[in-house]
Amino acid sequence: MNSSAFMSESCRNVSALITSFSICIVNQKNQAMKTAAISPGRGDYFARIRENMSKQKNWKLGATIFAGKMIGLFLVLLSMNTLSGIIGTPANAAVTYTPAETNVVNALNTVWTLVAAALVFGMQAGFVMLEAGFARKREAVNVLIECVLDTAICGISFWAIGYAFMFSEGNGFIGQKWFFLQGVPATYGTTGVALLAHWVFQFAFADTASTITSGAMIGRTSFRGDILYSIVVTALIYPIIGHWAWGPDGFLVTMGTAGKFLPELGNPFRDFAGSTVVHTIGGVVSLAGAIVLGPRLGRVFLRDDKERGGLPAAHNLPVAVTGAFLLWFGWYGFNPGSTISAMDAVGIGRVAANTTLAACAGALSAMFLAFYLGSFKGKFDVGFTVNGLLGGLVAITAPCYWVSPFGSIIIGLIAGAIVFGGIYLLEYLRIDDPVGAVPVHGLNGIFGTWAIGLFATGEYGCATPFGPDNSAPVTGLFYGGGWNVFLAQFVGNAIVALSTFAVAFIAMWLINKLPYPFKLRVEPEGETGVGGLDVFEHGAEAYTN
Repeated sequence: MNSSAFMSESCRNVSALITSFSICIVNQKNQAMKTAAISPGRGDYFARIRENMSKQKNWKLGATIFAGKMIGLFLVLLSMNTLSGIIGTPANAAVTYTPAETNVVNALNTVWTLVAAALVFGMQAGFVMLEAGFARKREAVNVLIECVLDTAICGISFWAIGYAFMFSEGNGFIGQKWFFLQGVPATYGTTGVALLAHWVFQFAFADTASTITSGAMIGRTSFRGDILYSIVVTALIYPIIGHWAWGPDGFLVTMGTAGKFLPELGNPFRDFAGSTVVHTIGGVVSLAGAIVLGPRLGRVFLRDDKERGGLPAAHNLPVAVTGAFLLWFGWYGFNPGSTISAMDAVGIGRVAANTTLAACAGALSAMFLAFYLGSFKGKFDVGFTVNGLLGGLVAITAPCYWVSPFGSIIIGLIAGAIVFGGIYLLEYLRIDDPVGAVPVHGLNGIFGTWAIGLFATGEYGCATPFGPDNSAPVTGLFYGGGWNVFLAQFVGNAIVALSTFAVAFIAMWLINKLPYPFKLRVEPEGETGVGGLDVFEHGAEAYTN
């Protein structure tokens, strides 16, 4: 119930209460009146009114009742005016806050941001378990230490230059301040959130993009090569390209405005929580790495052998599925936390619900497609189901604030189908992606970004430090908004995807040309020797018996 309906209902209730109270007084003053056995006619009512009104005491009683109703009505109207000023309207009526109130709001928003950051950072445990579970036994230790390495490198590089490139002011292409977090303000922009809390939140996002990449390169990447490409991704590719879409003055952020990039579109590029900035970038870097590395030795593809082809069996499905659930749990920080505002309670709830429904729909879609159309028809495949729910989570990440729960279900269903088709497409192209990082994050990151232009309902605008601002809602094609929002999404995502692939491919190719042991691909004996990569690179095995 909105504030206007609530006030109207309150007014009716108060008026009814006053009327009931007045009737009680009349009954006490006129005890002689009794209920007639038969309802009187209209003439009898008017005669009784004239008789009662001729008595002075009844005039006083009537005046008292009337005055009481007027006073009650005045109090209700006063309450409506006062509460509407506090609550605001759906368009976020202007409210003036005292400095003390602003400090409280900023503190709450900072705490919310840090809670969300902890949830996003917890996704690293999910990535570790998912990737290790889907890998072969001989690669498990390598996956574990690579994920730890990516996190450590990301933290230092994002502190030194990554955050500065991405979130400081500069030009449309790159930030130019705040290197090594020097000279930073107390709070970030107009959010009121403590800047270092914002850094922690964004570090967790950057770490996610880097970890996505490692999943597609499992089993044949040298550890020293992994160090080099991790530095390139977390210090250069992710923050610089991310600045275009999320920086304070990125050219995609300002796109569509007069004097800026493509003003005729009339819309900026939008990515609420990272379908493009995190997942498309991570997925496209994964694709570049998988192409440069080539498949693992001994990998057989379906088009070459329908009996023996396909992804090698996961060595530990319980670990992989547990990792997927941890990722799902962390997504409740990833998407709702991107409001950067604890005051937008309605928006947070909507984003969390949309996130949940898209994941559920993605899992069901991928599972049933695999059941009816997959290589093992009639079987409910765990791998497809897990990747389907992750695809749904990726796809809803960009549009989660602007779509309805029904729209999120449709997005999830499509995302599951994209995962199913994408995995078989990579098989046909002979691209070895052990965990499905390219279809889950890359393809669904692209689709999720486009989904804003299709499914945005035209009801929601943006989150602000003091609550939602729905004065300029986003409307997609299917809700009567035309093509402009979709075109802005298509252009922005295409620029990010193509630029990321070009830079990542060149970087991976150059690293792979370095002499051993720094080249990207490990030596053949590292893959085929006893104990595989785990023993060759780390001298340890995941299981001792």
